[in-house]
Amino acid sequence: MAGRVVKQDRAVRTRATLVRAAAEVFAESGFAGASVARIANRAGVTLGAMYFHFRSKEELAREIVRSQPDLVVPPIPAQGLQQVVDITLTWGYQLLDNPVLLAGARLVTDQEQFISPEDNSHQQWVSVVLPSFREAQRKREVRAGVDVEAWARLVVNACTGAQMHASMETGRKDLPERIVEMWHCILPALAVPSVVKRLEFGEDRGRHL
Repeated sequence: MAGRVVKQDRAVRTRATLVRAAAEVFAESGFAGASVARIANRAGVTLGAMYFHFRSKEELAREIVRSQPDLVVPPIPAQGLQQVVDITLTWGYQLLDNPVLLAGARLVTDQEQFISPEDNSHQQWVSVVLPSFREAQRKREVRAGVDVEAWARLVVNACTGAQMHASMETGRKDLPERIVEMWHCILPALAVPSVVKRLEFGEDRGRHL
């Protein structure tokens, strides 16, 4: 029994090592520029060990994209619109140095090569923020008649665009500031004035200090 537990622990560690190595390679070279051999070499494992856990780089890319929401946990509990703000800020701050999130950002334009349209990262992030938008609607934090599903899509689109421009212009160093700027632009059309005034955008809303 003890031997089986040790093997299971080793398998879990190896899988995690492969995911991190693949994330680093995807972040550096994109999907087309990555190879199974390079990923295995970065992880320090044999190709056999690589194929035991993942059958292809496509499978690794899917794992990386699907695991991203689990990594974005705001440091301060919140609800409604504040929760949506905090999710975007946490994503923005963690993207600065988290290899899995960096890989996800790099893989955005290549997703048709390894994931179905209904499972892509845009749909995934919309499903992450939409419950908080609906809670905001129930709490009457948003203006009457607002289509929260459309706003969820818009916020995800805007964050994706902010990430891409920040990558080209500053190496993503100012991504959190761009996200705050985005919110200041869109909130007057989305939220009731009293809610706009009380929303917080400080670093503590997104960075685990």
